Amino acid sequence: MELHKAGYYADKALELTLEYGPKVILAIVTLVIGFWIVGRITKILKKVMQKGGLDESLSKFLGSLAGMLLKVMVVLSVAGMFGVNTTSFIAILSALMVGVGMALNGTIGHFASGVMIMIFRPFKVNDLVEIGDSRMGTVEAINAFNTTLKTLDNKRIIVGNADITSNTITNISGQGIVGVELTFGIAYGASIDKAREVILKVAESCPYILKEEPKGVVVAELADSSVNLATRPFCKSEDYWDTRFFMQENVKKEFDNAGVEMPFPQMDVHMQSS
Repeated sequence: MELHKAGYYADKALELTLEYGPKVILAIVTLVIGFWIVGRITKILKKVMQKGGLDESLSKFLGSLAGMLLKVMVVLSVAGMFGVNTTSFIAILSALMVGVGMALNGTIGHFASGVMIMIFRPFKVNDLVEIGDSRMGTVEAINAFNTTLKTLDNKRIIVGNADITSNTITNISGQGIVGVELTFGIAYGASIDKAREVILKVAESCPYILKEEPKGVVVAELADSSVNLATRPFCKSEDYWDTRFFMQENVKKEFDNAGVEMPFPQMDVHMQSS
């Protein structure tokens, strides 16, 4: 009896081996070769995208995404060899992805905005940017879901990518050189020509201002308490703050030396006797 059972199981094992053995071997070979081909295709895609001028971070991301999708297709093909209903599997996977997408709606928005930033490149790492009207800093990193800015006082601001694309982006240093908007108020009794001469003299002495770029000083506004003189010297993008601080400090010092009065808010009161 025992020998009969042993023979039965041996025959059954041999039958299963003969029936499914070739399929298992074929499936393993398909999986190995398929993953190897996917790896080669992914590398070629990354190289083609980088040669086409696409950002390195974006090309790596898209290449990895394409590789993942191709690997899923290989796995589904292997599952089909064993009679698995891949149609049902795909339907379940699609429903799962939709559910995850709805749960991570905001996160997906940040991710999509990150892809847009990488494609259109309104700024790059080390650019000085202003997001909206309040957040200004140097770009430290552009990630899939957020962008990191470093402020002048060494604070780190992490901004969601969707918040960036929904706001006005001012790239201060994106052109390589930048004009520094400066306004200096002088008293109505002060000489405009003398003040202009002082401002241009300080600009000439500033080590950060580009000498080959034109410089000028104009009357920008006749304000309530001052005559406002405006100038826009140009410097390298990385010297923006050094230029601004140098000009503000030294123009004030030279105004004092030259006797050019800088006003403060004041009001004249006229009294009449009844």
